[in-house]
Amino acid sequence: MHARLISDVLGHIRWRGWRCVCIPQRAASTEAQPLPSRAQVVICGGGIMGASVAYHLTKLGWHDIVLLEQGRIAAGSTRFCAGIVSTVKHISIETEMADYSNKLYQQLEAESGIPTGYKRTGSVLLAQTQDRLISLRRMVSRLRMKSIPCEIITPKQVGELHPLLNIHDLVGAMYVPEDAVVSTADIALALVTAARSKGVQVHEHTAVNHVLVERGHVSGVDTDRGQIECEYFVNCAGQWAYELGLSNEEPVSIPLHACEHFYLLTSPLRTPLQDNLPCVVDPDGRIYIRNWQGGILSGGFEKNPKPIFTEGRNQLEIQNLQEDWDHFEPLLSALLRRMPSLEALEILRLVNCPESFTPDMRCVMGESPTLLRYFTLAGMNSQGCSLGGGAGKFLAEWMVHGYPQDNVWPLDIKRFGALQSSRTFLRHRVMEVMPLIYDLKVPRWDFQTGRQLRTSPLYDRLDAQGARWMEKHGFERAKYFVPPGKDLLSLDQSKTFYKPDWFDIVGSEVKCCKEAVCVIDMSSFTKFEISSPGDQALDTLQYLFSNDVDVPVGHIVHTGMLNERGGYENDCSVVRLQKRSFFMISPTDQQVHCWSWLKQHLPSDSDLFLEDVTWKYTGMHRELHTNPKSQLLWSVLLAMNLCFSALNLIGPRAMDVLSELSYAPMTPDHFPSLFCKEMSVGYANGIRVMSMTHTGEPGFTLYIPIEYALHVYNEIMSVGQKYGIRNAGYYALRSLRIEKFFAFWGQDLDSFTTPLECGREFRVKLDKGCDFIGRDALLRQRDEGIFKRFTMFILEDHDTDLDLWPWWGEPIYRNGEHVGKTTSSAYSYTLGRHVCLGFIHSSNPVTPDFINRGEYEIEIAGQRFQAKAKLYPFSSLFTQRRRKEDMELGY
Repeated sequence: MHARLISDVLGHIRWRGWRCVCIPQRAASTEAQPLPSRAQVVICGGGIMGASVAYHLTKLGWHDIVLLEQGRIAAGSTRFCAGIVSTVKHISIETEMADYSNKLYQQLEAESGIPTGYKRTGSVLLAQTQDRLISLRRMVSRLRMKSIPCEIITPKQVGELHPLLNIHDLVGAMYVPEDAVVSTADIALALVTAARSKGVQVHEHTAVNHVLVERGHVSGVDTDRGQIECEYFVNCAGQWAYELGLSNEEPVSIPLHACEHFYLLTSPLRTPLQDNLPCVVDPDGRIYIRNWQGGILSGGFEKNPKPIFTEGRNQLEIQNLQEDWDHFEPLLSALLRRMPSLEALEILRLVNCPESFTPDMRCVMGESPTLLRYFTLAGMNSQGCSLGGGAGKFLAEWMVHGYPQDNVWPLDIKRFGALQSSRTFLRHRVMEVMPLIYDLKVPRWDFQTGRQLRTSPLYDRLDAQGARWMEKHGFERAKYFVPPGKDLLSLDQSKTFYKPDWFDIVGSEVKCCKEAVCVIDMSSFTKFEISSPGDQALDTLQYLFSNDVDVPVGHIVHTGMLNERGGYENDCSVVRLQKRSFFMISPTDQQVHCWSWLKQHLPSDSDLFLEDVTWKYTGMHRELHTNPKSQLLWSVLLAMNLCFSALNLIGPRAMDVLSELSYAPMTPDHFPSLFCKEMSVGYANGIRVMSMTHTGEPGFTLYIPIEYALHVYNEIMSVGQKYGIRNAGYYALRSLRIEKFFAFWGQDLDSFTTPLECGREFRVKLDKGCDFIGRDALLRQRDEGIFKRFTMFILEDHDTDLDLWPWWGEPIYRNGEHVGKTTSSAYSYTLGRHVCLGFIHSSNPVTPDFINRGEYEIEIAGQRFQAKAKLYPFSSLFTQRRRKEDMELGY
């Protein structure tokens, strides 16, 4: 092919178009060795993920491992990775993974003898706008918490680090000096070589047809060369992981989809680029740039990505797809604006390779909720090189120890349900996800695709009244309600790190919750019913839950399910409906995780019956029961059983509304706190009315069979008019629960947080003589002391109107030393100040005295604000706006 200059290509694109195909060279295949008849672990996929899992399993003492690759090792997407190892990630666990990967790759060549191309170059992330610079400042704060060197630099300093860059449109940049570049394929080969030396068998040109299943767990794999018995299976099949998951006897849902990804390679510059020049990420230009053999490698994430393989095609090895210069033109133009001197540079190749993306831009890892010992590591969202080493380590530890060594919930496969595996949904969602990688993500942004997938019966009614929606686990949930006359379009497009445009709207909803009565649709919460003919339900739940659920019928217990380490696997409320029947309420995104935990821990030789009554579509529901033959049975039945909507009625006038609708007294004397009773509301019978609101405010939650939901809502709104009723959304609920110091699972609590660390000792039956999962760990912790403690912080010198807002993940400093980070933040309309929740860590026991003796600061994008630490919530009854005297109340 004749030489192509960048300027020539750009001209062809603009005037005539350009197409060509580049066929990569293929290495000779190796002679196939016989497959073993059995192994402890079978890994499918010989890219960097499969290689990393095999390598780290051997480090943990597992050696009976078979790695299968349908083509050649590292010949799939791994071969085409740009090879940039960056620790700049928006999620803490991903930063840890990338930091570990960087350190692993640095020494891997010495361990394996395989050159890996590792070079520490550093990276520079450019900011063309002030909002982007704020985002980078927030990132610097987070990386420094992980002891990763980084700093904000000026445009002049950018030019000094990389003289070829045009810096005239920059307002600043972020410099990360320890980021690196590698040859990703060679990293995978080095990992495989090291794993082979420890006994791992590697078989190329071997395709997995499906996984064999016996009694709900993996028993083997069927390949095109025969079967292998195994105890564990790991799906590291990359873009084919989705297809492989569905091929099993028990299908496993792995939501990911491939898109084409483009980057170009050039010949060396006249004066070849130095190999230590930093990598450049220009997110506002949507491009990245790195040195490549004296020239450059540059690609990006365009606004109009091209999804591929929706129909499920497969191939042994990924061939370079067709060049598409028209499609690449915006990225090429951005490259020339950033590096104008490249116009006369010769292009060697435009690489087009598939990359797999997930519905939420986070990889998929962990054990399947439906098939035991089936693990997955896939969907890397073009971060496979950065995350590969760390992700393999975390998954290997998960397999060997039975649980991960850190909070990986943001990446856990159980955060998804089957509803996210529709091909149409995935195709549309990844077309949004790929551009979002470089889009500016301000706090509380929402996906726009795949919406209105799960809605409550009240959706249309609430939408007509001005509801603005967000999505949680596929459910549409109202954020707030826009009053008539507001500019809806400008409000929806308002995105900022500062005081948001919805501030006054949410404030009026909070005010109504405190002074009158509000309705919040909370139908999305996870809901289960557990029952048995005898006492098995009570006995089992007493062992599963940390609090005492042996309470009188009608009483509500706040509790949780703990793991053996005492950490929260679940946070929930349990109602004793009858002597042998219980109703369980959990956070929305715990539906799959909760079901899986219960399924694994219910005894297999009893008459227990578990039903998910969260939601059904066309009357479908999910049941799990155990029979005398000790077999767990799943059934999806077409039946109209009880399916519940939930309305949260909050405020001092809630009792007046319900009393008028039910003709029953609702005062605390007649309806005490944490009590449940079936009542009639309007014409509807069988409404479960509970005296709790999840906010600390007075009121009730109504669990309503869905066929009655619209009627009950209409009646409540009609009767409530005289009491000043209005709709409210989850932003108001968030503000209320944070100022009351209420912790939420998935935000504040996780599987590494114990009740003792978050002030919930009173919710644990440690001294009642009842055994439960996690009890021994809590008893040890009580004796030894706790080394982190959940704490409330009230910002003292923060100007709500002018200063950047805290959202979550901000560093916490005690006497000038970093001691933790925030987990939740909200503006308290009662206190007139921002409230942050978070954990204080120490190498010594964290006592109340330790908390009270410290001087605290919260860092927001590099600026520190003084904060008052509290172990108890403020009293909303006596605290005035900006009041200096503090008043503490327990709850």
